[in-house]
Amino acid sequence: MGYRWVVLAVGALAQGTNAAVFLGLPAITPQLREHFDLTLPQVGLLLGAVNLGTMLTLVPWGAAADRRGERVVMTIGGAGAAVSLAMAAVDGPVVAGLALVVAGLFGASVNAASGRAVMTWFPADRRGLAMGIRQTATPLGAALTAAVLPAVAVGAGVPAAFVALAAFTGFVAVAIAVLVREPPWASRATDAKGGASLGVILKDPALIRLSAAGALLVVPQFTAAALMVELLHGHRGVAVGTAAALLAVSQVLGGLGRLGTGAWSDRTQDRITPLKTMSVAIAAGFALTAALVDQAPTPVLAVALIATAALALAWNGLALTATAELAPEGRSGTALGMQNTANYLSATITPPVASWLAATTGWPTALLLAALAAATARVLLTRTPTPTRT
Repeated sequence: MGYRWVVLAVGALAQGTNAAVFLGLPAITPQLREHFDLTLPQVGLLLGAVNLGTMLTLVPWGAAADRRGERVVMTIGGAGAAVSLAMAAVDGPVVAGLALVVAGLFGASVNAASGRAVMTWFPADRRGLAMGIRQTATPLGAALTAAVLPAVAVGAGVPAAFVALAAFTGFVAVAIAVLVREPPWASRATDAKGGASLGVILKDPALIRLSAAGALLVVPQFTAAALMVELLHGHRGVAVGTAAALLAVSQVLGGLGRLGTGAWSDRTQDRITPLKTMSVAIAAGFALTAALVDQAPTPVLAVALIATAALALAWNGLALTATAELAPEGRSGTALGMQNTANYLSATITPPVASWLAATTGWPTALLLAALAAATARVLLTRTPTPTRT
């Protein structure tokens, strides 16, 4: 059964490559503005184009993975994303924006299909850790891209940066086509022949509550990601490089947290109870940080922020594993697409709302909103059943 680790490695690589596009591109924001002659709001729209495309196709790609399997879905999606990223290298912000939307449309295939592959290949007592590894690839992919892509953009230009992303995405698509296969015991969706239909998945009360809880937990996650550097630098006078380094530390700790919570859920064979505990811890962390943000010494505030931001990252794999296990047989891809759509929508809305609250009503309000979102997620999880599928 060592082959399942090959599937996990390729799935994690695909997940990290996808994150390199939607989370790594902001690292070259100054170069994008200069190359395309854009204002700050305009470059924000350009960077948001990937998320827009992704949100529109997460559920369809998940349904396609349930019917056709992960290999064909991720291969087609990766190849399409690679071609689209290459098209973004053509001069002109409009062409680049449209190309990034299409890259998101194709890249969304990875989110549901790679998760389905993990759920199919790994037994119940290993899924939590496996999904945690897969989810840790997201911050790692973003971090590596942030370290490398600016040097490419400065040294060879913005088009070369897009071409580099396209080339690596294409390479991963080839790796998927060559290395990934489904196990013989994998179930496929069958529509009218007895399987659960797409409509049944989208109307399932437990999956709706779990998706809503995940969307609420994204609020603290992206509040920390969007505001931590500005809070420390603009509000407390910490050097911008130091503030960015502290954010990076929180990302690494959060990635390790995803591994830890996944292993925890494997030992207990329970995804929901750890997710409830994490929701309470996140709410408490943001409430404490809100109390410290204006009065506490800067080192104390920095430690609280690092710990809270790490907690806000660590829950993700639990929710996705529970979602896939709650889905009817053969429909885990569709359920994961539903969960990810809610997460992406929340990730798109949270940064501007949290920034507006911080600017208009103060930092404590923005942090308390994150605490309230996590507390509300805990309430929603009260009636969410523990998955029992092996």
